[in-house]
Amino acid sequence: MITVGMSTSCVSPRSVDEAFRLARTTGFDGVEVMVTGDRRTRDARLLRASSSRWGLPVLSVHAPVLPAAHFAFGRDQREKLARSAHLAAELGAATVVVHPPFRWQRRHAAGFLETVREVAAATGVVLAVENMFPWRLGPVRADVYSPGHDPWTFDVDAATLDLSHAAVAGRDALDLALALGPRLRHVHLCDGVLSTRPGGLVDQHLVPGTGTQPVAEVLAHLAGSGWSGSVVAEVHASDHRDGTDPEEARVDSLRRTVAFARTHLAARHPARRPTRA
Repeated sequence: MITVGMSTSCVSPRSVDEAFRLARTTGFDGVEVMVTGDRRTRDARLLRASSSRWGLPVLSVHAPVLPAAHFAFGRDQREKLARSAHLAAELGAATVVVHPPFRWQRRHAAGFLETVREVAAATGVVLAVENMFPWRLGPVRADVYSPGHDPWTFDVDAATLDLSHAAVAGRDALDLALALGPRLRHVHLCDGVLSTRPGGLVDQHLVPGTGTQPVAEVLAHLAGSGWSGSVVAEVHASDHRDGTDPEEARVDSLRRTVAFARTHLAARHPARRPTRA
């Protein structure tokens, strides 16, 4: 069964409880909690209260990665992953989304793959490493992640596919989904304009169908292949257009996202073969 969730990041900086309310109002099945500097994002008691109040489960937890979450769950990177996984287990969430470390986090990077396996084994929670993208400064392109920005290229058991990150990296999201195969365990639903100059675009997190990624084909492929897991919206839903009330625009963006997901998860499109770029 494929569940359609919403990340609390979609409504940041609003409260976690407000995220649950909006997820319920706009028709999602559950919530992914992005751990931030806000203690309410890492307090199991408060998260259970919001889950119960709005009748939505916590589907997944995103380990802290944002600059504002630098001190969330301490400073040790291994401890951050372990505490995120324990939080997920306590909430009944199946998955923790993990970013690969930066190259300058040498100690963490050196033991990252082993840490991911050990924490997953100890907690029974899937740690799904998310695809990222190279960085570019003028003509210089650099992969700042270790062992890399693309989990297809290194030895992990589970991966998260973020369609906007794939766009910035110049990767077709369906190609990447097919390349990951059974290691694909979690999806961040969004869109982006595919970069012809990897690392040269802003990470856009557009509403599905408003960029150039084959989002519909990815969803149909997942449904048609018998995949089970969570497709979690991670879109910038706060922008308003043409004087539209910001709240109305936010709700409209979220409703369009969940409607897009349900429409295309009900479809059956033939998948293209991956290109190994």
